[in-house]
Amino acid sequence: MSLLSMLGGGGATPCSSAGCAADATHALHWRNPRIHPVERVKTWAACDRHRETLAAWLRTRGFPVVETAFGETVERVA
Repeated sequence: MSLLSMLGGGGATPCSSAGCAADATHALHWRNPRIHPVERVKTWAACDRHRETLAAWLRTRGFPVVETAFGETVERVA
């Protein structure tokens, strides 16, 4: 996510997948339970093409993931 997008300016946010410039349409909210409390939520932006790949990468590492439409937020990831 670009600083400009986080501040509410600029255009669309690109996908978090390496090398992908497609617009994000999904948000993957996750945390590392070994080091983060449930209130600590990290978010990756994902396009339609990379949503499953990015979510699978997180889940195979044991990270809980909540998927939403891009722009929606969650308070915690259990």
